[in-house]
Amino acid sequence: MDFSQVIKDHNLSDFPIGMAEYKLTNDNSDSNVFDLVVFDGKPEQNQLIENERNLIVLHHGTLSENNSKLLLQYDTLQIIQDDSWELKMLLSKIKEKRQQLFSDFAKNCLIESLFCCQKTKDAVENADIFAPCWQKCSSYFLIDAISALNQIHSNSSSMLDALRKLEKNPINDHISVATQTIGIERAIPTLLERMVKSTIGFSDVVNDSSFSNLIRFKHDYFVSNSMLANCYFYLGYVNRNNFISIKDRLNREQDLFHILKIAFDVEADSNDLIHQSESVKNSANSILEIISTT
Repeated sequence: MDFSQVIKDHNLSDFPIGMAEYKLTNDNSDSNVFDLVVFDGKPEQNQLIENERNLIVLHHGTLSENNSKLLLQYDTLQIIQDDSWELKMLLSKIKEKRQQLFSDFAKNCLIESLFCCQKTKDAVENADIFAPCWQKCSSYFLIDAISALNQIHSNSSSMLDALRKLEKNPINDHISVATQTIGIERAIPTLLERMVKSTIGFSDVVNDSSFSNLIRFKHDYFVSNSMLANCYFYLGYVNRNNFISIKDRLNREQDLFHILKIAFDVEADSNDLIHQSESVKNSANSILEIISTT
């Protein structure tokens, strides 16, 4: 795709820019969804751009980034423009440190998963309505950790397919715990339609700019290709990211649970939540023990 008009329309000609194409699956299908990262150092939110039949997510980055999660996202970029060669040097440094970055990101995700497990337990004990949301988050962070330890980039669209192909080992054996506690076996078209509507609604509340077209596009692709589990996983991943982004103001956003209980497809039974949380906690601790001795 030619991004020259997008660059011109958004006054991006003076900055290094990288591109990555979203892959809904690990095959060669054309998803028509792209990441465009402009390294202008501006702390602005992501923006969705519709260009003809393509959807472009515009991100703002900095060449001095040191967050392992973001650096790994940059690892897959193709350079679109880089007159100063600064982006090329950054990508070269990322390649050199890739193994360490994946390791750091995995550990951070395991810690986040354990944090969410504790939040689930506390929420159940305090009759907090967001308890099942915290449980879902703990499972997704566990998935992120296992993916990173296998050097799989966090991509909510294709990650599930990649995980299915992994060989069995003491770390990968915990994938089943994560997927079972996420609940992907519940995926059916009618449920996914309700989930996508609520996911879009929640996204619109959290984000200044609406990503409804992107979320709907991916839902429709998955459902039309009978990839129901992938769709369920994707919608939950989007909700996890949005939920975590507002975690500090949940006490002022109680009404959001009416959207989240459908968007997240949450379980209400407190005993089930505690059991699921304990399963994820045990898996996270087991993996931490494994990687600490290697």
